[in-house]
Parts: sequence; structure tokens; C-alpha cells
Amino acid sequence: MDTSYPREEYLPTPSHKRDPAPATLVPPPPRDHLVWSIFNTIYMNICCLGFVALAFSVKARDRKVCGDVEAARRFSSKAKCYNVLATAGSVLLPLLLLALVITGVLHLSKLAQESVGFFTYQFSPSDDEDK
Repeated sequence: MDTSYPREEYLPTPSHKRDPAPATLVPPPPRDHLVWSIFNTIYMNICCLGFVALAFSVKARDRKVCGDVEAARRFSSKAKCYNVLATAGSVLLPLLLLALVITGVLHLSKLAQESVGFFTYQFSPSDDEDK
């Protein structure tokens, strides 16, 4: 028994005869960004933005399965926004902290080099005799 789909043989039509009507073009379903949300939830969960993105991703997937494409598109957009915020915050925050540490170390080393003369001042023996 042959259960393969499609059951009928279709011959490809030449490209010049293909003229899809604009009404028959169906936009692709919205992306739900579920994998990205899971990654942000597990690895880079700054301010719980990854968890919020995961919630909207699941809602987008549910709406897509139910056939409500417009609601799926809205939830997908929100999930993408929260994923971008979570990723940017998780990448930029450590870079900002690293930059602050490096500039602090450079400032302290410059300060230490300038104050070396103060700590290496030696009293001359004549100063001790005056007292």
C-alpha cells in the first residue's frame, strides 16, 4: 500500500506559465524565536528578560498552531524584542564592567607612579641633627 504524499503525479509547469495570483500568496508564518529564548533563559538571564521572552515565544507558538496568525505575529515581535534586550544586556554589561576595571587599574597605576616620589623621599642626615 502506497501512503506517500502527494498521491498524484504532478508535472512541473514551465516558469513562463506560472502566474500566481496575488490573492493566493500566503505570507510565511511568524517565527516564534523559541530556541533563542531558551538560550537567553538558561545562559544569559539578565533581569529575567530571557524568561519573559520564553513566555512570549511559547504564546507565539501556541497562537501559530491554533491558526491565529496575527496574534502569533504580535507575540513573536515581543519575544524578539525581549530576546534582543536580554542578549544585548548580557553582552554589553560584562564588556562595560571589563572596561571599568581596566580604566580603574590604569588610573591606579598612573596614580601609584606619580606618588612613588612621595614615598621614596629620604631624609638627609642633616635634618635629623637639627632636632
